[in-house]
Amino acid sequence: MQHTQGADTSPGTNPGADPGTNPGTDPDTRLRGPAVWALVLTGVASFMAALDNLVVTTALPAIREDLGGRLEDLEWTVNAYTLTFAVLLLFGSALGDRFGRRRLFIAGLAVFTGASAAAALSPGIDALIAARAVQGVGAAVMMPLTLTLLTAAVPPARRGLALGIYGAVTGLAVASGPLIGGSLTEHISWQWIFWLNVPIGLAVIPLARLRLAESTVPDARLDVLGTVLVSTGLFGIVYALVNANAEGWTSAPVLTGLIAGSVLVGAFVRHGFTHPNPMLPMRLFRDRGFFGINIAGLLMFLGMFGSIFLLSQFFQGVAGYSPTEAGLRMLPWTGMPMIIAPLAGILSDRIGGRPVVAAGLAFQALGLGWFAAVLDAEISYAAQLPPLILSGIGMALYFAPAANVLMSTVAPADQGRASGTNNALREVGGALGVAVLASVFSAQGGYESPQAFTDGTVPALWIGAAAVAVAAALALLVPRRARDTARAAAPLAPAGPVDKIAATR
Repeated sequence: MQHTQGADTSPGTNPGADPGTNPGTDPDTRLRGPAVWALVLTGVASFMAALDNLVVTTALPAIREDLGGRLEDLEWTVNAYTLTFAVLLLFGSALGDRFGRRRLFIAGLAVFTGASAAAALSPGIDALIAARAVQGVGAAVMMPLTLTLLTAAVPPARRGLALGIYGAVTGLAVASGPLIGGSLTEHISWQWIFWLNVPIGLAVIPLARLRLAESTVPDARLDVLGTVLVSTGLFGIVYALVNANAEGWTSAPVLTGLIAGSVLVGAFVRHGFTHPNPMLPMRLFRDRGFFGINIAGLLMFLGMFGSIFLLSQFFQGVAGYSPTEAGLRMLPWTGMPMIIAPLAGILSDRIGGRPVVAAGLAFQALGLGWFAAVLDAEISYAAQLPPLILSGIGMALYFAPAANVLMSTVAPADQGRASGTNNALREVGGALGVAVLASVFSAQGGYESPQAFTDGTVPALWIGAAAVAVAAALALLVPRRARDTARAAAPLAPAGPVDKIAATR
């Protein structure tokens, strides 16, 4: 099976059309099968990678009882995945651009699946931490390529709907991690939060090889210096943020991580302006839409991750629910993307993504602010239900069109880089949210009593609401429509028409 790099120019093919289309043929009909396969396969892989951000949190007591370890060891079972995921996302995207997105997607999925099995079989806490770090490596290669593979397979007329469903699946995975982890731990065992990935990964790998089209960026080169700068810089910053509460903001490791990480990220920014072929061209941030949607995503995850981290504990520590019961009572928030996001994707096709994204962020900010205004140690679930629903609607409206808005701000050759950048910034936002909101919580309250926990949670939620409100304002920087519809509709450097690929399988 041979692939051509770049746009296909074989007879009967329109180079400006989507792969698999010929003049006079309805592109939606020709691409319906490949588009559906791409949506299913990338959606499943994205769900697994996003789920593992938080799935382990409600299993930590059972892991400690089974494997032992200090509190710091248990924290690293969460942080090892988050850190490697965040710092290697851009490198994973660049590898896909250079060596083939489908090929690296399969490789990343294989690493993730194998590491999941290793985590389930871990004989001790150190082995579990190491397996979680390797899981993050696989996810960092796999996750950014899901978006570029899906965008390449779906015609522009259906892209909003497809990416809306994709966004709903990813958002649901992030928010439902504690529920799934708690349910598996409570009813089976903590090992099953990792075993769950294994049969799914083994099924997706051969299907991805058969059903996804290969694509590359013509003449793509790996930017080794840029990769080292951004990876080590983000590692230093994220390491400092996730350890600041345990070691103190003025401790040597935290200050070193923040200062050295910031210097390295600053050097990476300068590198992006001066290098002839940087991994992330800083020229992309000159586009106000690209700047707005990426920084809005960082702030959205800051407010959402930090708030979920505290509210899930509030349900258990103050309200007295089990992990499964707490997750069920958060379903009006976490389950809303399944209902609203596909409709929001269709709406974004009609009126543009900017108003839908901005409205979603505004609703999320209002929901968190409402929670902060009514929360107390004796609050009833009925009083919590309205802000939960409002936050869920906001989350769904944001996730549905955000991916499509992002892709409309860059040229096809830059979409792999854009996807990696967006995912990396959101992961950093999540780590920042947990660190900042937990610091506010510690300064204003604590775990001594239900009232102390509430006293710390309320101001933290106000900070989260403010961050998401700023994100809503930044979303307004996105143009009403893509400036260049031809650019947004162009194919993503396909390896060749879909009919040619299918014929050679």
